[in-house]
Amino acid sequence: MRDDDIADLTYRPARDLARMLRAREVSAREVVGAHLERIEAVNPRINAVVTLCGERAVEEAHAADELLASGADVPPLHGLPVAHKDTHETAGVRTTFGSPVFARYVPDHDELVVARMRAAGAITVGKTNTPEFAAGSHTFNPVFGLTRNPYDTARSAGGSSGGAAAALAAGLH
Repeated sequence: MRDDDIADLTYRPARDLARMLRAREVSAREVVGAHLERIEAVNPRINAVVTLCGERAVEEAHAADELLASGADVPPLHGLPVAHKDTHETAGVRTTFGSPVFARYVPDHDELVVARMRAAGAITVGKTNTPEFAAGSHTFNPVFGLTRNPYDTARSAGGSSGGAAAALAAGLH
């Protein structure tokens, strides 16, 4: 995919992407693929997405495309890529809370917000960085290190949701 095509999809509002998906102007695989390419290109500089679920996201995108092709009614977030904050337990995905205490923790369930997003059709592309236990004014923790501001990497991305903010600003989810 060309860089212009990737940027066009990764910076589009969710409302527009949802409409495009339903109208079959773009597939969930294309949308997820564009976001994964953008993460690969930009994330090494900012460290916003700390756990990537690329293979899982591609599989979920394929299933989303098949569901739409079947003619079934699709939920409101159908095919939209989402990265969850690393404080939100996500089934089968390492959730560290930014703490060495949970560095290897992989929950067997989705917490409510993740479950509701998935039920609404969102596709998990990964987890975003957070201060340890989401407590702090800068996004840094001993597990994943520092998240940088995508507009000026010498500056902080902010506090509790700095990884999510940096990812959104950089077109990663």
